[in-house]
Amino acid sequence: MTKFESSVKIIPYSQERVYGKLSDLSNLEKIKDNLPQEQVKDISFDTDTLSFSVAPVGQLTLKIIEREPYKCIKFETTNSPLPFNLWIQLVSTGEEECKIRLTIGLDINPFMKAMVQKPLQGGLEKMAEMLSRIHY
Repeated sequence: MTKFESSVKIIPYSQERVYGKLSDLSNLEKIKDNLPQEQVKDISFDTDTLSFSVAPVGQLTLKIIEREPYKCIKFETTNSPLPFNLWIQLVSTGEEECKIRLTIGLDINPFMKAMVQKPLQGGLEKMAEMLSRIHY
Protein backbone atom coordinates (compact mmCIF):
# COMPACT_ATOMS: atom_id res chain seq x y z
CA MET A 1 0.00 0.00 0.00
CA THR A 2 1.26 3.46 -0.93
CA LYS A 3 0.73 6.25 1.61
CA PHE A 4 0.53 9.98 1.06
CA GLU A 5 0.64 12.29 4.10
CA SER A 6 -0.19 15.95 4.47
CA SER A 7 2.05 18.23 6.43
CA VAL A 8 1.10 18.71 10.08
CA LYS A 9 -1.18 21.71 10.69
CA ILE A 10 -1.89 23.47 13.99
CA ILE A 11 -5.52 24.05 14.97
CA PRO A 12 -6.27 26.60 17.74
CA TYR A 13 -8.97 24.41 19.33
CA SER A 14 -8.89 21.47 21.71
CA GLN A 15 -8.44 17.96 20.34
CA GLU A 16 -11.84 16.94 21.78
CA ARG A 17 -13.64 19.84 20.11
CA VAL A 18 -12.07 19.19 16.70
CA TYR A 19 -12.74 15.46 16.93
CA GLY A 20 -16.36 16.10 17.93
CA LYS A 21 -16.93 18.22 14.84
CA LEU A 22 -15.11 16.00 12.33
CA SER A 23 -16.39 12.65 13.60
CA ASP A 24 -19.99 13.58 12.70
CA LEU A 25 -20.04 14.44 9.01
CA SER A 26 -23.41 16.18 9.29
CA ASN A 27 -21.41 19.04 10.87
CA LEU A 28 -20.00 19.74 7.39
CA GLU A 29 -23.18 21.66 6.54
CA LYS A 30 -21.69 24.62 8.42
CA ILE A 31 -18.41 24.59 6.49
CA LYS A 32 -19.73 23.59 3.06
CA ASP A 33 -19.40 27.18 1.77
CA ASN A 34 -15.65 27.18 2.57
CA LEU A 35 -15.01 24.46 -0.02
CA PRO A 36 -13.69 25.51 -3.45
CA GLN A 37 -16.92 25.40 -5.49
CA GLU A 38 -15.03 25.27 -8.80
CA GLN A 39 -13.36 21.98 -7.76
CA VAL A 40 -15.82 20.29 -5.36
CA LYS A 41 -19.46 19.91 -6.42
CA ASP A 42 -22.61 17.94 -5.57
CA ILE A 43 -21.76 17.59 -1.87
CA SER A 44 -24.05 15.45 0.25
CA PHE A 45 -23.50 13.86 3.63
CA ASP A 46 -24.99 12.31 6.71
CA THR A 47 -23.41 11.31 10.02
CA ASP A 48 -21.13 8.61 8.52
CA THR A 49 -20.98 9.26 4.76
CA LEU A 50 -19.66 12.04 2.54
CA SER A 51 -20.27 12.14 -1.21
CA PHE A 52 -19.00 14.73 -3.72
CA SER A 53 -17.75 15.25 -7.26
CA VAL A 54 -14.24 16.51 -7.88
CA ALA A 55 -12.72 17.26 -11.27
CA PRO A 56 -11.21 15.38 -13.04
CA VAL A 57 -11.78 12.30 -10.81
CA GLY A 58 -15.58 12.26 -10.74
CA GLN A 59 -17.94 11.10 -8.00
CA LEU A 60 -16.40 9.97 -4.68
CA THR A 61 -18.12 8.55 -1.62
CA LEU A 62 -16.32 8.14 1.70
CA LYS A 63 -17.69 6.32 4.73
CA ILE A 64 -16.37 6.44 8.29
CA ILE A 65 -15.28 2.91 9.19
CA GLU A 66 -13.64 3.60 12.55
CA ARG A 67 -13.60 6.30 15.20
CA GLU A 68 -10.92 6.33 17.86
CA PRO A 69 -12.17 9.04 20.23
CA TYR A 70 -10.21 12.26 20.07
CA LYS A 71 -7.32 10.68 18.08
CA CYS A 72 -8.32 9.29 14.70
CA ILE A 73 -11.17 9.04 12.19
CA LYS A 74 -10.77 6.43 9.45
CA PHE A 75 -12.63 6.50 6.15
CA GLU A 76 -12.77 4.19 3.16
CA THR A 77 -14.21 4.78 -0.26
CA THR A 78 -17.45 3.08 -1.21
CA ASN A 79 -17.56 4.78 -4.62
CA SER A 80 -14.31 5.85 -6.31
CA PRO A 81 -12.45 5.20 -9.57
CA LEU A 82 -9.42 4.46 -7.37
CA PRO A 83 -10.33 2.85 -4.00
CA PHE A 84 -8.46 4.35 -1.03
CA ASN A 85 -8.49 4.91 2.73
CA LEU A 86 -8.24 8.28 4.47
CA TRP A 87 -7.16 8.87 8.06
CA ILE A 88 -7.58 12.10 9.99
CA GLN A 89 -5.15 12.05 12.92
CA LEU A 90 -5.36 14.49 15.83
CA VAL A 91 -2.77 15.08 18.57
CA SER A 92 -3.26 17.43 21.51
CA THR A 93 -0.54 20.02 21.98
CA GLY A 94 -2.22 22.04 24.70
CA GLU A 95 -5.53 22.80 26.35
CA GLU A 96 -6.79 24.80 23.35
CA GLU A 97 -4.57 23.54 20.54
CA CYS A 98 -4.03 20.38 18.54
CA LYS A 99 -2.25 19.14 15.45
CA ILE A 100 -3.89 17.49 12.47
CA ARG A 101 -2.45 15.30 9.73
CA LEU A 102 -4.24 13.55 6.88
CA THR A 103 -3.06 10.28 5.35
CA ILE A 104 -4.31 8.55 2.21
CA GLY A 105 -3.46 4.91 1.60
CA LEU A 106 -4.09 3.16 -1.70
CA ASP A 107 -2.93 0.15 -3.65
CA ILE A 108 -1.41 1.53 -6.81
CA ASN A 109 1.16 0.42 -9.34
CA PRO A 110 4.34 2.51 -9.88
CA PHE A 111 3.12 3.87 -13.24
CA MET A 112 -0.16 5.14 -11.76
CA LYS A 113 1.66 6.47 -8.69
CA ALA A 114 3.76 8.70 -10.92
CA MET A 115 0.60 10.07 -12.53
CA VAL A 116 -1.43 10.72 -9.36
CA GLN A 117 1.25 11.62 -6.83
CA LYS A 118 1.44 15.37 -7.46
CA PRO A 119 -2.32 16.11 -7.70
CA LEU A 120 -3.11 13.77 -4.79
CA GLN A 121 -0.47 15.34 -2.55
CA GLY A 122 -1.69 18.81 -3.52
CA GLY A 123 -5.31 17.92 -2.76
CA LEU A 124 -4.33 16.43 0.58
CA GLU A 125 -2.45 19.62 1.53
CA LYS A 126 -5.42 21.80 0.55
CA MET A 127 -7.77 19.63 2.60
CA ALA A 128 -5.49 19.78 5.65
CA GLU A 129 -5.18 23.55 5.29
CA MET A 130 -8.96 23.96 5.01
CA LEU A 131 -9.55 21.76 8.09
CA SER A 132 -7.01 23.79 10.06
CA ARG A 133 -8.80 27.08 9.27
CA ILE A 134 -12.44 26.30 10.05
CA HIS A 135 -14.11 27.39 13.26
CA TYR A 136 -14.61 24.51 15.68
